[in-house]
Amino acid sequence: MSTDQSHLSRFGQVLINLTSGAMGGVACVASGQPFDTAKVKMQTFPSMYRSFMDCAVQTYNMEGLRGLYHGAVPALLANVAENAVLFTCYGFCQNLVCRVLEVKDPAQLREHHKAAAGSLASVFSSLVLCPTELVKCRMQTQHEMRVSGFKGIPHKSTPWSIVCDILKAEGVRGLFCGLSSTWLREIPGYFFFFGGYELSKSMLNQSSRDQPGALVITVSGGVGGACFWIAVYPVDSVKSRIQVLSMASPTKKGFLISLLHILKKEGIGTLYSGLTPTVIRAFPSNAALFLAYEMTKRTLTKWSCDQS
Repeated sequence: MSTDQSHLSRFGQVLINLTSGAMGGVACVASGQPFDTAKVKMQTFPSMYRSFMDCAVQTYNMEGLRGLYHGAVPALLANVAENAVLFTCYGFCQNLVCRVLEVKDPAQLREHHKAAAGSLASVFSSLVLCPTELVKCRMQTQHEMRVSGFKGIPHKSTPWSIVCDILKAEGVRGLFCGLSSTWLREIPGYFFFFGGYELSKSMLNQSSRDQPGALVITVSGGVGGACFWIAVYPVDSVKSRIQVLSMASPTKKGFLISLLHILKKEGIGTLYSGLTPTVIRAFPSNAALFLAYEMTKRTLTKWSCDQS
């Protein structure tokens, strides 16, 4: 194989991973946005809602069905961008782990090796995720901010207007509010995410030498998503507080100070407010993510091979 062909092959693989990850992000948002809205509301204002159903019903009564889909546009941008970068970097990081371990093919890596590659990939995807998730969280909690008495919260806003407000008040740096908290969530979280997915896939498909079928991928993706949130949910709760409440407070609190404040004032149980809708959402949304990713990747890989 010539150098040009080799380069084209690597580029083609990057393009396939990028496209497949983006399709996975679309599937994830389409199947789980109302649950995510309830999660963010309960994390940020836990005293307002008794349960997931109470949050969903109150949101629907006050804002209609549209209220459950607040932040859907930035959520879509966040998930498409994050998963496109995540799965592209996941391929690179698997190759890097192969070099370190002197393994020729990523398919020969053990489940914990792939989990480590996913954890490393999340370092880069977080840079894309943080600004878009910041906008999403602020859109989802505008009603609660107004009810709580915070001033200057607009009754109507768009993702672009929120971005403009952040840039005007804080500059580009303001878009990365909560980045350290995002890393604290993503790096360990994606170890469990990819680890749970790969381990489940291996266990469910161990009796077959063929590629895992749609059912195996769906179940494994759901398990991976549940593992992610169960492992890092308290960190995500602190991150949501930082990103939402920083809009109304000139004083920025870091992760550790915010965590200690929550534990002192509200107790450890507050860190798990909204866990139920998150776990409920995690299984179908991540099952859809991995199914869309794997099927898109297989289709594009087959098409690419047929064209060459």
